[in-house]
Amino acid sequence: MLERAAAPAPGFAAPVTAGGYHWWYLDAMSDDGEHALTVIVFVGSVFSPYYAAARRRLAAPDPEQYCGFNAVLYNPGRKHWAMTERGAGDLIRDSEHLRARGSAIHWQGRQISVTLDEVTVPVPGRLRGRIELELPGITATDYALDPAGRHRWWPVAPSCRARVTMEKPGLSWEGHGYFDSNRGAEPLEAAFRDWDWSRAPLADGGSLVQYHARLRDGSERLLALRFGATGAVSELDPLPRQQLPRASIWRMARSTQADRDTPVTVQRTLEDTPFYSRSLLQYRALGEPVRAVHESLNLDRFSRRWVQLLLPFRLPRRARRDKQG
Repeated sequence: MLERAAAPAPGFAAPVTAGGYHWWYLDAMSDDGEHALTVIVFVGSVFSPYYAAARRRLAAPDPEQYCGFNAVLYNPGRKHWAMTERGAGDLIRDSEHLRARGSAIHWQGRQISVTLDEVTVPVPGRLRGRIELELPGITATDYALDPAGRHRWWPVAPSCRARVTMEKPGLSWEGHGYFDSNRGAEPLEAAFRDWDWSRAPLADGGSLVQYHARLRDGSERLLALRFGATGAVSELDPLPRQQLPRASIWRMARSTQADRDTPVTVQRTLEDTPFYSRSLLQYRALGEPVRAVHESLNLDRFSRRWVQLLLPFRLPRRARRDKQG
């Protein structure tokens, strides 16, 4: 069982430990299964090669100097990917808002809205539009992912409704959404070797979320949580682990947890990178067929020199270091 904390504070104003991180993650899958989207808002970007270099030079680099929006829109046959890093001079945040240059996230009550205005890479183009989440409930506690409690995960709204309205490219759709937040007092790679994570909508309107993390001390964290439609949570025994085919390009190892003796299908690999993969899976869990968003992260690979040298080609930095005004 994972350690819990008191109810975490909503919003975006909480201080971030020097050298640490805080991110807010949302994803959505369209009802017709054709489209998907992810947005990650970083203060202290855990995947930034510039932040990693600063940690090697400085004892306590300022996480606000390494912030920004990672936004990806997945359409049939095409992906629109953006992650431009910003500095403290681009960042404005308070309890309800966070803005980094042209993109912003707003949290009021049970509504989350994201306004995107980003430049895609490697082919430059605009990614501009609005995402709205209606949260039927908000969970009350967060969870420690490591024994020391230096890395915490808050599954804010594991099951919600998403509405996506894009100006560029021009399209709109609705579907099932998910919203959570992670924060840490040190870099991810200080505590973890790798992890697999997934979230799957359930027939009753709830959601199944699963973590399998391997830590630097040799221990593992296995987590299976079933959330009701309004956020009520029950902890389950972890489902049997199943190995997945490696990602085709960078050969990332992937695994998930599913009902025993049932096949798992990789329906689509959305991201195939040297240290990270994102996939859409189909399998049976808790006795019912599910369609899951799945991620695998390898922090040993992330830390390798050759990966750090590749990252700036996908993560350009356009930053104002000094606060405005």
